[in-house]
Amino acid sequence: MLAWMDEQAKYRTRTSGEVWFWSRSRGRLWRKGETSGNTLAVVELRDDCDGDALLVRALPNGPVCHTGSMSCFAPDLWRVVASRAIERPMGSYVTKLLDDGVAAAARKVGEEAVETVTAALTENDERLVHESADLVFHLYVLLAARGVDLADVEDVLAKRRRARDPPR
Repeated sequence: MLAWMDEQAKYRTRTSGEVWFWSRSRGRLWRKGETSGNTLAVVELRDDCDGDALLVRALPNGPVCHTGSMSCFAPDLWRVVASRAIERPMGSYVTKLLDDGVAAAARKVGEEAVETVTAALTENDERLVHESADLVFHLYVLLAARGVDLADVEDVLAKRRRARDPPR
């Protein structure tokens, strides 16, 4: 995540071992996780070369993002799906899919996968793109229905890539 930290937040972070920020929207200091319980335990604090930015490495106690995602830098669609999985707004298609349960979400992924394969083999590129979008969307809903963060999938893909492409 990216957040603002003033001198007092930096001091509290250094002395408490938990991450504090300056909230521009609240107009006050806040300890990450003070309402959600999803705190950040400091592992390392590092200033940049100019002393005007601070890298905080921390161990999260739960999701980092208010959407329930482990990262605030997830794809926009994932942030929407994760947020709706938490908030469950009435009239939302995501809410309906989640309320139908994991099995229904899994079946929907299967249907969309078949439609994507069919489009790839027998239809034009535009149709393939539309069916692929449906597949990705429904896969995100399935992950949210199971409580699996997209970051976990990305981590597995990154580990596989590193295993195939060792550093030079």
